[in-house]
Amino acid sequence: MSWKMNRLHETREIQEQRSNCGKNQLESEYAAPEKLQSRKVWKVLAITLGACVMLSACGNSNSITSEQAEQKSKEQTINTNEASESTHQEDNSGKEVSAIITPDNFIDTLMHGSKDDIYSQMSPEMKEAITLEQFKTSADQFLEGVTSFDLVVDAKMNNLSELSWKDHTGTKGIQAYFTEANQIDGLLIRPLEPHEDTDQKFTKTAFQFPMKGEWFVFWGGNDVMSNYHYEHETQRYALDIVRTKEAFSYNGDAKVNENYYAFGEPLYAAADGTIVEIKNDIPDNTPGVMNPEEPAGNYVVIDHGHGEYSITGHIKEGSVAVKKGDKVKQGDLIGELGNSGNSSEAHLHFQVSDGPDLFNSRAINIRWADQTQQMTRGNTIQGLPE
Repeated sequence: MSWKMNRLHETREIQEQRSNCGKNQLESEYAAPEKLQSRKVWKVLAITLGACVMLSACGNSNSITSEQAEQKSKEQTINTNEASESTHQEDNSGKEVSAIITPDNFIDTLMHGSKDDIYSQMSPEMKEAITLEQFKTSADQFLEGVTSFDLVVDAKMNNLSELSWKDHTGTKGIQAYFTEANQIDGLLIRPLEPHEDTDQKFTKTAFQFPMKGEWFVFWGGNDVMSNYHYEHETQRYALDIVRTKEAFSYNGDAKVNENYYAFGEPLYAAADGTIVEIKNDIPDNTPGVMNPEEPAGNYVVIDHGHGEYSITGHIKEGSVAVKKGDKVKQGDLIGELGNSGNSSEAHLHFQVSDGPDLFNSRAINIRWADQTQQMTRGNTIQGLPE
């Protein structure tokens, strides 16, 4: 199996930059901007947290390189490097104080209220990237024909709140990021493209979650607002999973792998099968220092029959507990979760594909044995009993 590609996009930046973002901040990635630009019918506004910490999200062989992405998205993307207090303060002139924009009233204000109020609450770095008039024009064009939005993601991690909404047609999406002081540190409006044909096709194999205990779905779901991978056929139904405690993914020095709650946690076979590929000798990264030369890091690929292969990436160096050709049963130990490859912090990348090669196979929507839990972004799920 070949894992070679131009670049596997794993997009959390160095953990120490969390302090530059005020506190440890959740981030979001938006893939293949050249495709996004070719589809847009309005001017897409994308002011994101490029300098803040984002969880790794795997790309595919059709992804552009990071250098290309940077060049193509300069007009859309702005780094936000520090949190600031709310700009809505009463001045000495007696001027009327603007309303505070919060996650609860953001959409109503965007659709029916004052966009000036929203803009005034954006971070200074965002205001450098886009003028008030540009923001108003983009928002007005985007909102044409929209009657309502539904909240699809409401998540908080590392002192940053993320909310995502879809319009009533499911073809337009909004993501907004708020600090604890209600500063707007990131905003994205973009078209959504559903893939209903493959959304409704599930694996024949029933999989169990491959770890014990409680976990947080960082990327997962059937739209790009919930799942960065969704835009790419090869990884459309992949999951990125972290472990959190009190809405943080680590405790202590952010440069130490062992300080991440996910690091070293045991990984188990999600279903019966045969081991067809492994890698076990890629060093774990210092958090934030990624390894694009070995994008998947250490991994285990299991053939489950029916043309279904589970792919588990970023495994801890030296921890793979199986070898090629081994027969495994659901629940057998296969390794430990790590931070190897093009990954910025310890997390699980898990997907099922119609072939063993991550970049030359198509992802399949996973049929979980336990269907009571929603494997979608922002949800906390319960794994195997501890």
